[in-house]
This record gives sequence, C-alpha cells and structure tokens, in this order.
Amino acid sequence: MGDSTVWTVAIAALTGGTAVLASWVTSRGSTQAARIQAETAARSQRAERLRESRRAAYLDLIEETHLMGELFWDIAAALRLPDSADRTAALRTLHDRQVAGYGKIRRCARVVELEGPPAAAAAALTVQKRTGPFHAALTAALSGDRDSHAAFDAAFSPFWKALEDFVEAARTAHQRE
Repeated sequence: MGDSTVWTVAIAALTGGTAVLASWVTSRGSTQAARIQAETAARSQRAERLRESRRAAYLDLIEETHLMGELFWDIAAALRLPDSADRTAALRTLHDRQVAGYGKIRRCARVVELEGPPAAAAAALTVQKRTGPFHAALTAALSGDRDSHAAFDAAFSPFWKALEDFVEAARTAHQRE
C-alpha cells in the first residue's frame, strides 16, 4: 500500500506540474499573439491615417490650383481690356488676389512635400513654381509692359501640364498605398 501511495502522489505531482507548464506555455502564446495582433492593428491604423492625410493634402492642392486657374482667366480677361484707370485698378485687385492665392498654393505644396512621397512632393512644387510666370507677366502689365498679355497667355499650358503631372503622381502614390 505504501508503494502505491508514493506512485499516486508522484503521478499526481507530475500531472499537476505538466498542467502548470502547459498553462504557462499557453498563456505566453496567447500574450504573444495578442501583442502581434495589437501591433498589426496599430500599423494598419497608422497606414490608413497617412493615406487619408496624403489624400487630403493632394485634394487641397488640386482645389487651390483650380481656384488659381480661375483667377488667371479673370486676369487674362482684364489684360485684354484697353489701357485705362479702371483696367489698372482691376489688375491691382487681381494682383492682390493672385499673391494671396499663391500663398495658399505654396502652403498646400509644402504640406504635400511633408506628407510625401517624393514624386508627389516634386510634382507639387512644380505646380507652385508654374505660377511664377503669371506673376511676372501681371507685374509687368502693371508696369506698363504691352507684351505682358502674350507672356501671361503662354504660361497657361505649362501651368495646367504641371497640374496634370501632379494629379498623375498623386494617383500613382495613392494606389501604391
């Protein structure tokens, strides 16, 4: 009877030890699985926030560029008017609006530059730079340069091409995310 009690106690201790070990291994596995799942969810959320932030930056630049384009049409129409005090006053007002619009485009381009990726950032900065010839032509018109209208009109194609290139770069970046 004594041997059987010893064996029973030994088997019980072994079984209990195995159960404790199995519980510990299971607990570690569950903890590790939960950590991996949490990290994966956090990475996914960060990626989605970045994607949405970039998309918002792209849309803001596109919107401001279109508003600037509309302003450029108004300036082109004013440049076609005969020289007069009213034309000069209109051009000064439009010049002020153009400077304010440039500030918005510059801010939007910088946000795209911050958000990335590099191809979209470079295309955004090109859009910003393509407003320069319009500004130079308008400034020249206010100084009395009669050829400024032609220079202003010549700036349209590169400006819209830069916008098209930006939209393509933004689309490509957005699809890769």
